[in-house]
Parts: sequence; structure tokens; C-alpha cells
Amino acid sequence: MSDTTVPFPTGGVPLGGGAHAPAPPHEGNLKFMMSTDYHPPGGTLLGFWIYLMSDCLVFACLFATYGVLGRNYAGGPTGAELFELPLVAVNTTFLLLSSITYGFAMLEMQRRRQGAVTGWLIVTGLLGAAFLSLELYEFATLIHEGAGPWRSAFLSSFFTLVGTHGLHVTFGIIWLITLLVQIGKHGLSAPNRRRLMCLSMFWHFLDVVWIGVFTFVYLMGVLP
Repeated sequence: MSDTTVPFPTGGVPLGGGAHAPAPPHEGNLKFMMSTDYHPPGGTLLGFWIYLMSDCLVFACLFATYGVLGRNYAGGPTGAELFELPLVAVNTTFLLLSSITYGFAMLEMQRRRQGAVTGWLIVTGLLGAAFLSLELYEFATLIHEGAGPWRSAFLSSFFTLVGTHGLHVTFGIIWLITLLVQIGKHGLSAPNRRRLMCLSMFWHFLDVVWIGVFTFVYLMGVLP
């Protein structure tokens, strides 16, 4: 049998019936349809929801640990002897008010009022800083009284749970300051609005967790 193979012409691709497709363009002549970076709609928010769910698991473990160890005083002071509910109530008010002021910032963001957004974010950051200050004062007072995390399993679980929440608030304030700088430079651009939405979810999540801490740790802790 004779060889019927047709040699490829330069730059061509063989097709059926001996025809050839045009040669592909040179690499330097390739053109892409998209001239800007593509961001999938809702991709960032979905990813941040997944992160929040993982953070829920972290706090669930800490709450479960406190539930097991919260009555192991090892002959030391109890929550009823240590907790100052008026101070904790004021601290809770600061954090809940910060959630409201952040909500005002989001409303102003929808109206594209950059100055108002910046103002409400500053108020939110100040309220968060006040919350952290009172929490650090409480920790310092307990340690000064000899009720540090090393004293008992109860205090170890207490400092771990409340301290982890306080660490989250600290990161939230740092994030908020960073956003203030970004808004000052680039305004209420689409990326900045997306970041504000993510921080909003994070901040409200911390409020929900703190309500659980206030109820489960402080209110139940002063019960006999």
C-alpha cells in the first residue's frame, strides 16, 4: 500500500479531506478579551462567610471548654466573687453601640457619602477601643488580686475565651484603621465597599459572640 500521508504545510493544521486550517497567530499577536482583572460576583463575601463559620467552630470549642471547666475553682475564687456586673454591663454597651454606629456607616456608604462613612467608622473604632480598655482593666484587676489564669481551671478557661474575643476585637480595630486609610486615598470604590461589607459581618459576628460570653460566662457565673 502506498503512503497517502500529506505533509503539513508550514504553520498549518491538517483537517479532513486534505484541507488545512490557518496557522495559529504568533505568540506576540495573541489578544485577550479581558483587559482588566476579573472578580467573581460575591466571591469575596462567600469566602468570608466560610471564614466566619470556621471562627464559629473556634468559639464553640472555647465555650464547650468553659462549660466543662467553669466550675472547677480548685479552692480559689468563684465568678460570683470576682465578676463586677456593672463594669461588664458598661463594656457590653460600648460594643453594642459600636455595632449600631457601624450600621450607620453602611447606610451612608449606600448613599455614597464618604465623609459620613469616615465619621461613623471613627466613632465605631473609639467605642471598640473603649471596650478593649475596660477589658484590659478587668484582666489587670483580676491578676492583681491573684486570680490569674494559672489559679484554676475556671480562670484558665475564662481568660482564654474572653481574651480570644478581645484579640478579635483588636484585629477588627486594626482592620478598621486600615480601611479608613484606604477610603481616604481611593474613596468609596468597589473594592473598598466590598471590604466594608466584610468588616461589617466580622464586627456584628463579634457582637453576637460577646452576647453569648456575657450571658454564659458573666450572668451565669454570678449564680450560686
